[in-house]
Amino acid sequence: MPPDARDRGSTPDVSVLIVTYQARAFIDHCLKAVKAQTGLTIETIVVDNASPDGTGDHIKRVHPDVSFTQADENSGFSAGVNRVARQAHGRHLLLLNPDTELRPDTASTLAAYLDTHPEVGAVGPRLANSDGTPQDAAFAYPSLLMHWLEFFPHPARLLHTRWNGRLDSRTDEPVEIDHPLGACMLIRRAAWDQVGPLDEGFFMYCEEVDWCMRARDAGWRIMQVPTTTVVHWSGASSKQNPESITYLYASRRRLHHKHRGALFRVAAAVITRMGLMQERRRLRQARTQGTDPTAVLRLEAVEQVLGGALL
Repeated sequence: MPPDARDRGSTPDVSVLIVTYQARAFIDHCLKAVKAQTGLTIETIVVDNASPDGTGDHIKRVHPDVSFTQADENSGFSAGVNRVARQAHGRHLLLLNPDTELRPDTASTLAAYLDTHPEVGAVGPRLANSDGTPQDAAFAYPSLLMHWLEFFPHPARLLHTRWNGRLDSRTDEPVEIDHPLGACMLIRRAAWDQVGPLDEGFFMYCEEVDWCMRARDAGWRIMQVPTTTVVHWSGASSKQNPESITYLYASRRRLHHKHRGALFRVAAAVITRMGLMQERRRLRQARTQGTDPTAVLRLEAVEQVLGGALL
C-alpha cells in the first residue's frame, strides 16, 4: 500500500478522484490497484452519485480507509469530479474511472513526467482492454471526418489512425496530443487552478475534451506517457444505461457550441442525423426480431435525440 499523506501530515503527491455510479461490480478492482501504487504518497477520494445498486454502502463497508462521500442525487460526472476535487490536497489530481485498474507504477510514472516537464498540464497513459488488447487512449479534437467514420466506418483501415483522431504513441516515447481519454488523466494542480474545474454543463461525456481545449488555449501542453498501461473496461457503468446515448449527443452539442463555428456545427449535426437514422432502422429491425435485448430502450433514446434539440 502506498504511504498515505494524511498519516504523515504532509501534502500528497497525487489525489485520486473517483466518481461512481452503479460501479459495485468493479470498484473493488479499481481501489485495490489504487492502494497498490508505489513510489509516491496518495490520497483517495470517492463520491458515489446515488447509485441504486448499493455501490456507496459497499465502499463504506469494504474500503473504510478511503475518503468517501455519498451524494443525494446523480448530478453528473463533472459535478462529481468537482466535488471531490474541492476536498483534494495533492500536487496533482488523478481523474480515474471506477472501471479501470492501474499498474503499480502508473501514478508515479505519470507524476514523474509532470514533475520534470513544467509546461505540461495533463497526461494520460496507454489503455488496454481487459483481454490485454490495445484500446485507443490519445485523441485529436473531434473533426467532421471523425463524426463520419463513427457512423460509416469505411474504409476500416482508417479507424485506428490519425485520420480518425487516434494519436496513440507507436513507441515508448511520450507524444503530444489534444486530449487523453478521461478514464485516466493526471492533471497538474496549478493547471487545474488556472483553467478551472470541469464544466458541469456536461452531465457525462466530452468534459475532458472541453477541459483540455481550455488548457491548451491557456498555454498548457497535453501529453500521452506510453510507458505505463491502465486496464479500462470501456464504459462498463455507462453501458448499463441507454440514457447515455442522450447524454453523449447533448454533450457533443455543448462542446461544438463552445469551441466550433456555425458551419462545423451544422455539418456535424447533418452527419449525426444521417448516422442515427441508420441506427434507428437497425434497432427497429432488432426489436422486431428480438435479437437485441436493449433495442427497445436504445431505440427510445435514439428517437429522443432525433426528435429533440440535441443535434
